[in-house]
Amino acid sequence: MHLKTLTVRGFKSFASATTFEFEPGVTCVVGPNGSGKSNVVDALTWVMGEQGAKTLRGGKMEDVIFAGTSGRQALGRAHVSLTIDNTDGALPIEYTEVTISRTLFRTGGSEYAINGRSCRLLDIQELLSDSGLGREMHVVVGQGQLDRILHATPEERRGFIEEAAGILKHRRRKERTVRKLEGMQVNLDRLEDLLSEIRRQLTPLGRQARVARRAQRIQYDVRDARARLLADDLVQAQSALAIDVETERRLREEKETAEKQLADGRNRQDGLESRAAQATPAVTAARETWYELTAVRERHRSLRQVAAERRRLLGTSQETPSSDRDPDRLAEQAKRTRDEERAMLERVEAAVEALAEAIQDREDTETEAREAEGAVTAILRAAADRREGMAKLSGGVGAARSRVEAAENELQRLRETVGQASARRQSAAGEVEQLRVAAEDATEAAERARADRDEAVEAFDSARDLARQADAARAEALRAHDAQAARAETLRASVRQPDGSNAVRRQAADDVVGAVASLVAVRTGWERAIAAALGPLAEALAVRSHTAAAGAFEALRESGSGRVHVLITEDRRQPPGGGSGPSAMVLPAEVRRLAGVLPAGEAVSAGADESGVAEEILAQVRAELSATVLVQDAAKAVRLVAEHPAVRAVTRNGDVFAPRSAWGGAAEAAGAMEILARAEEAETKLAELARTLGKATEAAERAHAERDRLRPTMEATRAALQSAEKTAQQAQASLSRTEAVLGSAQAESDRFDRQVSQAQDQVAAHQRSLTDALSRLEAAQETADDDDADQRHLEAVARRDAAQEAAAKARGTETEARLSLRSLEEQARALGNRAHSQERAAAAERRAREEAEKRAERRRLQARNAEAVVAAVGQILERIDASVDLAEAERARAEEVRAQIDAELREVRAANESLAERVQELTDSVHRDELARAQQRMRIEALEGKSLEDLGLTPDALVENYGPHLLVPDAGVVLEAAQRRDERAAAVAARRELEAEHDAPRAGEQDPEERSARERAAADAEIADEDPGAEDRAVDASPEGDDVPGRPYVRAEQEKRLAAAEKDLTKLGRVNPLALEEFAALEERHSFLAEQLEDLKKSRADLRQIIKDVDEHVEKVFTEAWHDVEREFTDVFATLFPGGEGRLRLTDPTDYLTTGIDVEARPAGKKIKRLSLLSGGERSLTAIAMLVSIFKARPSPFYVLDEVEAALDDRNLGRLLKIIQQLQESSQLIVITHQKRTMEIADTVYGVTMRDGITTVLGQRLKELR
Repeated sequence: MHLKTLTVRGFKSFASATTFEFEPGVTCVVGPNGSGKSNVVDALTWVMGEQGAKTLRGGKMEDVIFAGTSGRQALGRAHVSLTIDNTDGALPIEYTEVTISRTLFRTGGSEYAINGRSCRLLDIQELLSDSGLGREMHVVVGQGQLDRILHATPEERRGFIEEAAGILKHRRRKERTVRKLEGMQVNLDRLEDLLSEIRRQLTPLGRQARVARRAQRIQYDVRDARARLLADDLVQAQSALAIDVETERRLREEKETAEKQLADGRNRQDGLESRAAQATPAVTAARETWYELTAVRERHRSLRQVAAERRRLLGTSQETPSSDRDPDRLAEQAKRTRDEERAMLERVEAAVEALAEAIQDREDTETEAREAEGAVTAILRAAADRREGMAKLSGGVGAARSRVEAAENELQRLRETVGQASARRQSAAGEVEQLRVAAEDATEAAERARADRDEAVEAFDSARDLARQADAARAEALRAHDAQAARAETLRASVRQPDGSNAVRRQAADDVVGAVASLVAVRTGWERAIAAALGPLAEALAVRSHTAAAGAFEALRESGSGRVHVLITEDRRQPPGGGSGPSAMVLPAEVRRLAGVLPAGEAVSAGADESGVAEEILAQVRAELSATVLVQDAAKAVRLVAEHPAVRAVTRNGDVFAPRSAWGGAAEAAGAMEILARAEEAETKLAELARTLGKATEAAERAHAERDRLRPTMEATRAALQSAEKTAQQAQASLSRTEAVLGSAQAESDRFDRQVSQAQDQVAAHQRSLTDALSRLEAAQETADDDDADQRHLEAVARRDAAQEAAAKARGTETEARLSLRSLEEQARALGNRAHSQERAAAAERRAREEAEKRAERRRLQARNAEAVVAAVGQILERIDASVDLAEAERARAEEVRAQIDAELREVRAANESLAERVQELTDSVHRDELARAQQRMRIEALEGKSLEDLGLTPDALVENYGPHLLVPDAGVVLEAAQRRDERAAAVAARRELEAEHDAPRAGEQDPEERSARERAAADAEIADEDPGAEDRAVDASPEGDDVPGRPYVRAEQEKRLAAAEKDLTKLGRVNPLALEEFAALEERHSFLAEQLEDLKKSRADLRQIIKDVDEHVEKVFTEAWHDVEREFTDVFATLFPGGEGRLRLTDPTDYLTTGIDVEARPAGKKIKRLSLLSGGERSLTAIAMLVSIFKARPSPFYVLDEVEAALDDRNLGRLLKIIQQLQESSQLIVITHQKRTMEIADTVYGVTMRDGITTVLGQRLKELR
C-alpha cells in the first residue's frame, strides 16, 4: 500500500488543479520559503480527516480555501483528492485503488467521498485507522510536530504508540460501553424503587378490589333493570307511534287524491291561459301583417318611380376617352431606345478588353520593380551582416572584460561576507546561552502559574459542587412541593357526593346551600369519629326548606337518580352559637369532667363561609351530636356507655357505641369529612413546603453567586497560566530558532569559504576568455575592406527606380481604363431603363382604353335593368294589393277565436277554487295529526336521550340487548365474563405502559405522535389476540347472546329488582370502582418489572465482561507495541547519537492500561538526561528518534516529514538520512526539505514556486537521470 496521486484545487495557494504523482520510495518537495511546500502536507492531513484549523495553520477552516490575489478572484470551494494503491489489501475495502476526497464550500458545507461515493467523516477515519493512520496523524510530522512531542505529557506520548498500534478504536469502544453501563445503573435503581412501591400498594388495593367486585354485581342489577324497564317503555311508545303513523298515512292519501284533481284543473287552466296568451299574439300578428303589407305596397310604388328616373338618366350619358397618347407610337420609341442600348453594350465589351490589357501590363511592371527592390535589399543585408559580425566580436570582448570585473568584485564581496558570517556565528553562540537561561526561567514561572491555577480551579470546583448541591436541594424541594400540591388537589377532587346529590344540585341549584362536610370544620384527628357519629348527615346536602327537600325527592324519583340525605336550614329550634352549645346543656357534668372524654360538639366548628350559613349548619350538627362524646379506644367507650346509658360514645377509629346498639369495623373508604381534613392538612404541608422551597432557592442563589464570584479568579489564573506557558513556549521556540541560526551561521561560513575558492578559479577562466576574444576581433578588422560593394549597390538602385516609374505609369493606364468602362456601363444602364419605361407606358395606355370600353358596356346593361325593374314592380304591386285584402280577413278571424277562449277560462277558474278549499281542509287535518305524532316522537326521543345519558346506549342497542322479547340473564355469569375481559385489557395496557416507560430513553429521538400511534396499535393488537370479540361487544356487561341462561321478562319483577338493588347499593356506601382494574394492572406491572430487573442485571454483567475483554486486549496489544518501540528507540538513538544512551521509561510499570511514557536521553560526553537541558538540535534528534522507533516498531504505509532536518548540521543530517533510507525499505516517504543532501537520496523531486500568490509545481524523476 502506498500513496499514488494527490490532486489539489482551490486549497490555500493552489488556485488551479495540481496533481502530485507519488511512487514507492522517497519523494522530496523543494522550493523557496513561502512558496507553498507545507501546503502539500496540509492538503494530505486535511483530506484524511483533520478537523483542527490551527493544525492547518489557520484561524478557521474557511482559511484553507484560496482567498484570491490581485490578478485572480477568490474561489468558492477547496477540493483535495488522495488516491491510495491498495493492491496488498491493507485497507479493509474491496478495491485495489481507493480515492478519498474532501470538499469544503465557503458557505460552510462540507462533503466527503470514497471512490466518488458520498460518505461520512467517521467512515474515512475508521477506514484509515485499520492501517495505522489514526486521528492524531502521527505519520505526518509537521513543522511544529517535533516541538509538540518534546513538550507532550507522558500520557500524550502513550497516545502516539496507541495510535500506531491501533488501540484507539478499542478505547472508544470501552468508553461507549462504560456510558451504557452508567445509564443502565440508573434504570436498575429506578426499577428497584418501583418494585418496592408496588409491593407496598398491592395489599390495601386487594381489599378495595373485593369490595368493588361486590359493588359491581349490585351496579349490574341496577343498570340491567333500568335498561330493561326503559327498553319496555321505548318499545310501547314506538308501537303507539306506528298506529298513529298509519292513520296519518290514510289522510295523506285522500289529500293526495284531491291535490291531484286540483293539479289537473290547474293544468287545464294553465293550458287555456297559454292558448289565450298565444291567441293574443296571433291577433297582434294579424294586425301587424296588415300594417306591414300596406307599408310594403307604398315602398314598391316609390321603387317604380326611382327605376323609371334611373332609366332616363342612363340613356342620356356618354363615355369620354381618358388620354390622347397613341400606344403604337410609344412602342416604336421603345424599340429605337433598345437599339441604342445594344450599341452601347458593344462599346462596353471593347472597354473590358482594354482594361484586361492594362492590368496585365501593370502586373508585369510591378514584378520587375519587386525584383529590383530585392536585389538592393540583398546588397544591403550583406553589408549589415559584415557590420554585425564586427559588433558581435566587439561585444564579446566587452562581455569578457565585464565578466572578469564581476568575478573580481564577487571575489572581493565573498571575502567580506566570510568575515560577516564569522561575526554572526559568534553573536548567535552568545545569544543561545542567554536564551537558554530565559527559557528555564519561563518554565519555572509557568509551573508557579500552574499551581495558582490548580488552587483557583479547586476553589471554583468546590463552589460549583455546592451550587449543584443547592440546585439538587431546590429541585427536591420543588418536587416535594409539586407532589404535595398534586395530593391536595387530588383529595379535593376525590370528595364525591352520593348519586342523588349532583342531580339535586342541578335541579334545585337556588335552594341548595352546600355540602355539610364543606360547611363544618372538624378538629384534627377526629374526622372519622365525627363522620361515624353523624352517619348519613356527614355526606348530606344543606337546603333552605322542607319544600325544597320535597321537590328534590320528587325529582329524584322521576329521574331514577337515587337517594340523598338533606339538612334543613330554616325552622330551626335552637339559635346558633351562644354559651357552651347544646352539648353543654345535654351532657351530664360528670361526663364532661372525665379525663380523655371530648364532647362531640366541641370537636366541630363553623367552616369558612361568607354568607353566614355555616353557623346555622354548625348549630344543627351540634344538636345531632348533643349526646355524643369522643374517646380514644373501644374499652373506654364501653365503660362510658355502661356507666352513662344516655350517652353515645365514638372512638377515634369511628366505632360507635350506643346503649342498645353499636356499629363499626374496618372502613371501606374515607368519608367526605376525613378527605376534607386530609386536604386541609395537605394544604398546610404545602404552605410549609413552599417556605422550604423559598429557602432552598435563596441558598441556591447564594451558592451560584459564590460560584460566579470565583469564576473570574479561576479564569484569570487560567489566563495567567496560558500566558506563562505561551511565554515559556516562545522562549523555547526562540532558543530553538537561535540554535538553528547558529547552525546555519556555521554552515554558511563553511559555504562562503568554498565559494571564495570557486570565485578565484572563475577570475582566471574569465581572463583567458578575454584574451581569445581580442585575437578574433583583430583578425576580423583586417578582412572587412570591400570597394566593389558600393558600385553594385548604386547600379541596383538605378534599376529599381526605373522599374518603379514604369509600374506607376501602368497603374495610371489601368485606372483610366476602369473609369472609361464604368462610364459606358452607366450609359448602357440608362438606355435600358428608358426603353423599359416606354414599354410600360404603351401597355398602360392600351389597358386604359380597354377599361373605358368596359364601363360603357356596363352603363348600357344598367339601363336595360332599370327598364326591367319598372315592369316587374308593376306586377308586384298588383299581388301586394291582393295580400292586403287577405290580411284584413285574417285579423277579423283571430279576434273571434280570442273571445271564445276567454269565456272557457272563466269556467275552469271557478272549479279550481272549489278544489283548493277541499285540499286546505285535508291539509289542516294532516297538520293536526303531525303535531300529535311530534309529541309522541318527543316522548320517544326523551326515552332515547335518557338511554344515552344514563346508560350510554343507543336506542337500537338498548332494544336489541334489553328489549322485553329477550330473556333476563343471570348476573353472575355475565359479570364473570366481563371481569375476565376487563382484567386482561387492564393487564395488557399496564404492560404496554411499562414497556413505553422502559423504552422512553431510547425512543426520545422518535416522533412523539408516531411513537404513540405505534404503541396504541400494539396494545390493540395484543388485546385482540387475547380476546378477539372484544371490539364487537358493548362496553357494558350486557348479555352477549342466547347462550346465556335466563328467564322471561316481567315488568313488575324488574321494578322490584331495581328497588332492591338501589337499596343494597345505598347500604354498601362509598366504593372505589377502579380497584379491580388497578389491582390487576398493578399485579401485571409487578411481574413485568421483576422480569425487566432480571434482564437489566444480566445485561449489566454482559457489559462488564465486554469492558474486561477490551481491557485485556488493549493491555496485550500495548505491551507488545511498548516492548517493540522501547527496543527500537535504543537502536535508533544509538544511531543518531553515537556513544550516547537513550531509553523510554514507563511512569507506572504496574498498570499497562493507564501508564504514561517518559523519555531519557544522554548524548555522548554529557551527564544530563532531562530533555529541557539539551540543545535545540539534540532535542529535535531525540523527538525524531522517538517517532522513528514508533515507525519501525509499527510500520505505516507512508510517512510525511516537513523540514524535520532544518536545524541539523551536516554530520547529524547524515545520520538522519541513514535512518530515512532504512524506513524507505518498508514505507513510502514524502519529505519537505531545503537540504541538498536530502534531495540526493530522493527518487522523485517536486519543485514548488509561487508567483503572484499562486503556487505552481514542476516534477522530475531522478532515477531516470541516474
